[in-house]
Amino acid sequence: MKKIDKKVADAYFREKNRYMLVYFALWFLVSYVVVAFADSLTEFQLLGFPFHYFMGAIGALFTFIVLLFVNAIVGDKIDKKYGIDDERNKEIGSKNMMEH
Repeated sequence: MKKIDKKVADAYFREKNRYMLVYFALWFLVSYVVVAFADSLTEFQLLGFPFHYFMGAIGALFTFIVLLFVNAIVGDKIDKKYGIDDERNKEIGSKNMMEH
């Protein structure tokens, strides 16, 4: 029994990878770009702190946590779009190789 068609699997992983690239770009932006421009960002304030300090202390961590939740929500939607069901995967995975 075939689990999933190759074209569907390729499209699924292409879409998942596209979103991962977006998440990595955002992670890079809040982690490195903000620090690289710390001197010029000192003039801006957020919640009473200089922007680069806020991003280093709270903003980057908050962004990472938000990205984790966004990844989980978007990943579930992509799974549903391509018909990937956790319960079905557990059922298939629980059988030995001879029963596939």
